Amino acid sequence: MKTVFVTGASGLIGSACVELLLQKGFNVVGIDNSPQPFEHENFTFVECSIDDKDKITDILNNKGVDALVHLACSVDNDFPDVLTAAEEKLSAAVDKYIFKAAVSAGVKDVFMLSTHQMYAVQKTREPITIIRETAPEKPSTNYAKIKDSSEKAINAALKKTDKTKGIIMRVCPVYTKDFVDNLKSKIYDPKDECAFVYGYGDYSYSFTCVYNIADFIYGVLTCQPGISYQGIYNVCDSKPIAAKDIVETLRADHKIGAVVQRNYGIDAIKGAAAIFASKSAKTDYRYNDLSVACSNISYDNTKAQRISTFRWKLSNTK
Repeated sequence: MKTVFVTGASGLIGSACVELLLQKGFNVVGIDNSPQPFEHENFTFVECSIDDKDKITDILNNKGVDALVHLACSVDNDFPDVLTAAEEKLSAAVDKYIFKAAVSAGVKDVFMLSTHQMYAVQKTREPITIIRETAPEKPSTNYAKIKDSSEKAINAALKKTDKTKGIIMRVCPVYTKDFVDNLKSKIYDPKDECAFVYGYGDYSYSFTCVYNIADFIYGVLTCQPGISYQGIYNVCDSKPIAAKDIVETLRADHKIGAVVQRNYGIDAIKGAAAIFASKSAKTDYRYNDLSVACSNISYDNTKAQRISTFRWKLSNTK
């Protein structure tokens, strides 16, 4: 069975991917600067920083690695919601060597976790805006710029070989039953310490259940001989989640209290002014842009659905 090397293996996304791969019979080598998430006979864990070039290069060269799943240096795996200069520097250091090292070691598949924030901000009057992988790119947040650098690094490494496939996963904000920070950020105002909706809450946001990411990676690794998947994929739930459904779910789990109804027109004007005047829109990953809150922007995963069913959603996540 294939050996998969997972960076950020103790994180939210990493541990879900490691667990699925082990269940499916893969050998997994994981690294993280946090303790080992669990024990398994087919799981080898090395506790180290992602910029420990010697240890990571040694794993790639000497552990028979068939696939690299690079999940470290991501907001929901390692970084907090507000990025620091030190974290940006760490990601840049990793970009300089890890993809080149994987190609040099003959790794067949390299996965990179990117973000939906790579796409240009959509300002539209259309009822629903669909964003596919061919949509214009304009990374404006600090996190998007980090991932833009990573995407450029993996593409540069892959140009030097035809033996390694590169898969860039542009992931929408993630969630599980217990990890709801990204969900909550869309319907909760920390200044007022209160949840809110506009109208009946029928507008929606695109999210990604963590287990859909794991299923997608597994699908690529088990594709039929002669079939090659590579390039950019939107990895997200098949349907956006309505604000009212977020409210109902979080209230049922006692994660929020009272909910107020607010005026979207007033908030949209304030939101646009806040983005212009504040740095938080660029530094805070979970910044809620109120000026486009009701735009119903949907990220299309049709291309990725050829590989995975994306069976997980808010109602059945664990």
